[in-house]
Amino acid sequence: MNKSLFKVGMIASALFLSACGENTPKESNDEMTETTTEEAVKEETASTEGRMTQDGITIYPADIAQDFPNAKLTLNNPKDDAKLKVGENQFDFTVSDYELAVQTDDAMNRHCANSEKGQHIHFILNNAPYLAKYEPSFKAELGEGNNVVLSFLSRSYHESIKNSTAFVLKNFPIGKVENKFDEKAPHLFYSRPKGEYSGKDAEKILLDFYLLNTELSTEGNRVQVEINGTSFLIDQWQPYFVEGLKEGENTFRIKLISADGAPVEGPFNDSGDRIITIKK
Repeated sequence: MNKSLFKVGMIASALFLSACGENTPKESNDEMTETTTEEAVKEETASTEGRMTQDGITIYPADIAQDFPNAKLTLNNPKDDAKLKVGENQFDFTVSDYELAVQTDDAMNRHCANSEKGQHIHFILNNAPYLAKYEPSFKAELGEGNNVVLSFLSRSYHESIKNSTAFVLKNFPIGKVENKFDEKAPHLFYSRPKGEYSGKDAEKILLDFYLLNTELSTEGNRVQVEINGTSFLIDQWQPYFVEGLKEGENTFRIKLISADGAPVEGPFNDSGDRIITIKK
């Protein structure tokens, strides 16, 4: 063979192999692009996980940005054996590792209704709408029969502190009591939303409740949330945000139900209708 032709053939072969080598990284880049796209889809799916939308209403879990694991609420007065009267009675609490009447640090990032007076106690009597208390001592009206009091620490934007020391549940019966209240039974207490919302506060509404002596799961007890007649099922105890509410009156109702959808027995496990007002 002519040596010149041999050299040309060798050069051509080298160029061909080089070209093939240059193509290899391009194939790898395509694989990386596909992987990156797949990860992006997974991230997007994760970010929307837990969102439920029906009839234009969306409900989704609210991330807890600031927790207070050591916050503690203690009731000093009335004592368990106190003889209380119908009418005004004194309540005295001690608050530890938590400060009342200051803004929660992440309040401005929450973008929902926030109390200008700061962190406080939610004082709930017989599952009626709560009273916000910014001092640990105050007077409250009690009536004939059971006076079931749930008090818990609240962030400035009305989100409850959900730990085993941040609440107090007591019954103060006065006079004749027909049905004894069982403090150890499963209980659901309604907290938020409440009242009137306007402007930016009306865009994202906090849904929050207090759960005692039970847990939620996909195969166990759940909370049924009804908003203007549309039903959602919740299987985690945490705060939620609600968007898409109509202007004017909106009706909320929460119920503690079993795995088969039956009501869980308890005096407050059905909140009844709670009406809030939206002004946009």
